Amino acid sequence: MSVIRAENIGFTYGNGTSLEKTALDDVSFEINEGELVGIIGHTGSGKSTLVQLLNGLLRPMVGKIYLNGRNIWEKPKKIREIRFKVGMVFQYPEYQLFEETVYKDIAFGPNNMGLDKEEIDRRVHSAAEFTGIAENLLECSPFELSGGEKRRAAIAGVIAMDPDVLILDEPTAGLDPLGRDTLLCRIENYHKIRNNTVLLVSHSMEDIARIADRILVMSHGKKLMFDTTKNVFSKGRELEKSGLRVPQITKIMQILKNEGFDVDPTVLTVDQGLNEILSALRHTSEKIL
Repeated sequence: MSVIRAENIGFTYGNGTSLEKTALDDVSFEINEGELVGIIGHTGSGKSTLVQLLNGLLRPMVGKIYLNGRNIWEKPKKIREIRFKVGMVFQYPEYQLFEETVYKDIAFGPNNMGLDKEEIDRRVHSAAEFTGIAENLLECSPFELSGGEKRRAAIAGVIAMDPDVLILDEPTAGLDPLGRDTLLCRIENYHKIRNNTVLLVSHSMEDIARIADRILVMSHGKKLMFDTTKNVFSKGRELEKSGLRVPQITKIMQILKNEGFDVDPTVLTVDQGLNEILSALRHTSEKIL
């Protein structure tokens, strides 16, 4: 069952002016309930405009967007309710932290939803647990946290609203390798336990390859591909024409395959690549012996 359906949506900035620029043109797709979908594309491909349309921050000039079968703009005065159901985490969300304590920052969204104190408290602690925010940090100022902790606290504030769909725009941008791995693990854990739909926008092909079920590829405001992660990254030449690339380990495996090694050229992670190389070496040794 689809949770989000986009029908022929289009959006133009500066419409009717000399600065007119088409950001999206006739884009259609369906995202199923419980999927983790990666969204990739070169700078200016329409990714950010697209996700802002999906949670009602922007309204499509052409076409319609459906959430659980209902047009999200059917009742424009209630679009705020859509933003609770389709939660958006912007790039560098830690810059939006502003409350006195981490607890209050995470509770901000649930408070705006009009929930009672007991339910808000439950959601704050649940969201903090999902994102790895320790109990003793909840009463600290958010500005006392490390960069990675601030990022997780900001994400916890959106998770606390319990959205049907969680959209993350470049969630690992600017983090060191350890911070990136920690955050990705938290996102994976949240998705597996809650089984909510997650949309991950990223320039990191490695991040997308690691956790996405399917990938939506945008190029010059149009949908270029929407397929399983493996199928999308098997089309390296087509991606390169759009200014994208396959994960580095996939590229290495493709080179090894072309050199005559018996390896799978569509592997997506380092662990898979290591297993393929070890298996190929074992087979080679057996032939020699």
